[in-house]
Amino acid sequence: MHNNKIYKAEDNSNNSMLPGDPSGSPDESLIFIDDGFLSKLSKHFGNGMYIKFDKILFAYNLSKKENLQCKQIFYYTAPPFQSRIPTKEEELRKEGHDRFIKKLREKGAMVREGRCQRLKINNLFLYKQKAVDSLAIIDLMSIPIKYPNVKKIIIISSDSDFVPAIQSLRELGIKTILYTYYERRRDTNFSRNNELIKSVHKYVLLNKEDLNNTLLKK
Repeated sequence: MHNNKIYKAEDNSNNSMLPGDPSGSPDESLIFIDDGFLSKLSKHFGNGMYIKFDKILFAYNLSKKENLQCKQIFYYTAPPFQSRIPTKEEELRKEGHDRFIKKLREKGAMVREGRCQRLKINNLFLYKQKAVDSLAIIDLMSIPIKYPNVKKIIIISSDSDFVPAIQSLRELGIKTILYTYYERRRDTNFSRNNELIKSVHKYVLLNKEDLNNTLLKK
């Protein structure tokens, strides 16, 4: 029994949706996962420790909750930063990342990798993913061509960069269900993104149970 908080957009005037299968079979869907957001949320729910869970099963579970049949999972990430001459620690992180990506692909996920940028601010190194959003937007805008039967998609993210693509898809009769997370506290790292929320057909707040239901076996 899950207790996700589910919200519907105020404006659901899009009437260009195709009807579902009269036999009651779930409609096909695509799932787009923002690894940066999901990793951050995993660490938050794990109280500073990353929750190790099955990303593919997690995505399929969300699709089932929406009574949709997942046709393809898209996973957007970036490899860990590597110096010009990588340190031993950097090499180990890259090896772990490569093993993880290999497993995702073996399970059928379409993995898109950007790059990791290192910035030095106030004598501290900060790491940011680059070009990842652009790859996701390209895939989103190709849906009508590559997946003409898909009329609903799920996006797991909190990034407003997807808004123009979501709005364009809506004009083409494709509804977006957003799985995200935010808190109303002022000191939180998860603030509400009103622009993104207003652009989707429906949004659902993820909770710790969604991750814990797909924990990896030790």
